[in-house]
Amino acid sequence: MSTPVDAALEALHISTEPNPVTDRGRMAPAEYDAVLLASFGGPEGQDDVIPFLRNVTRGRGIPDERLEEVSHHYRAFGGISPINQQNRELKAAIESELSARGLDLPLYWGNRNWDPYIPQTLQQMYDDGHRRVLMITTSAYSCYSSCRQYREDIGLALTETGLDGKLQVDKVRQYFDHPGFILPFVEGTLEGLQKIRVALEAEDGSRDSEIRVLFATHSIPTRDAEAAGRSADEPRDFEGGSAYVAQHLAAARAIMAVVAPEVAWDLVYQSRSGAPHVPWLEPDINDHLEEIAPQGVKGAVIVPLGFVSDHMEVAWDLDTEALETCKELGVEAVRVPTPGTHGTFVAGLVDLISERTVAQNIADRPHVTDLGAWYDVCRPGCCENFRGAKPVIAEAGVTLGTTHDAYPA
Repeated sequence: MSTPVDAALEALHISTEPNPVTDRGRMAPAEYDAVLLASFGGPEGQDDVIPFLRNVTRGRGIPDERLEEVSHHYRAFGGISPINQQNRELKAAIESELSARGLDLPLYWGNRNWDPYIPQTLQQMYDDGHRRVLMITTSAYSCYSSCRQYREDIGLALTETGLDGKLQVDKVRQYFDHPGFILPFVEGTLEGLQKIRVALEAEDGSRDSEIRVLFATHSIPTRDAEAAGRSADEPRDFEGGSAYVAQHLAAARAIMAVVAPEVAWDLVYQSRSGAPHVPWLEPDINDHLEEIAPQGVKGAVIVPLGFVSDHMEVAWDLDTEALETCKELGVEAVRVPTPGTHGTFVAGLVDLISERTVAQNIADRPHVTDLGAWYDVCRPGCCENFRGAKPVIAEAGVTLGTTHDAYPA
């Protein structure tokens, strides 16, 4: 018997039609010999918190006193971010899927801000005899911190270790609209709505007009958002003025079209940091809840659409702060799971790897929005770093990270 989840998943529109713009950045399949899972990293004890935050804010001149003021969410969890353990579990799940498919690709894990660090991981990969590596990150969207910064991390690591020209490192496309990323959110949103409907019905009867679905993602500076997905040779127009915003809106719209087209939804932001005078994407989820509760919203389904796993921004900013705001406002709320190690998500990540490999190649590139499938090779200067240019890989025209010619334009 078909369930509501089955029906919603079957109704999701999955296309393999290439986007003529992003298809320009498509690379031919290659003989990769290893895969790098790259992530943000996080502290694993109270003594790690300040050193970790120093890594995150390196080059900005922020004193330890200020870092201690913003460390409270890590301190509340014993100084331990859940992200590292989640990456260990994700790594094991991907390895199992690779093995089940007969893909002989050793999987390594490296972090931007905590052990295991990316430079040491690349050195280990080279020492183990690998020469052509494919990187997949735990960030699905396009902006400086989600894409370009990882490409810079690799560029800097190759330069610092002397491996440039010896070790090639490419990357898979950003996967914000890959079915493997979207389907777990479809399932979770549908189940979350059902829980809210049951809870409200138990109180005084429910109507869908009293429920709001809030798609939450990490806020970023407005300037960074405006640069996301744009480059000098390709000044595209995006919904919301940014590829980062447009990708989230398109993904949310695809989810709601098959889950509950009659239910209102909004894109909201969280985890803002930095100087108060610098504009960031809004509305903040807590501010938005305070605005919509007086309008008659009695139930909220919070979907952490911007996140791959339940790391600190989810555990603190949503599960602690946002849910507390809901409680104070008398709004019944449920938070939908992130993809984590959901089987569909893990299989989707391996599909992304197989799009790029000669062995068991997947030629079609599925996507659920008109924006995808995204670039393998980014356009020159895409998602600009306003603090100054750094070495970068997987960008048209650059040779860093290759062992032969420049990345194709």
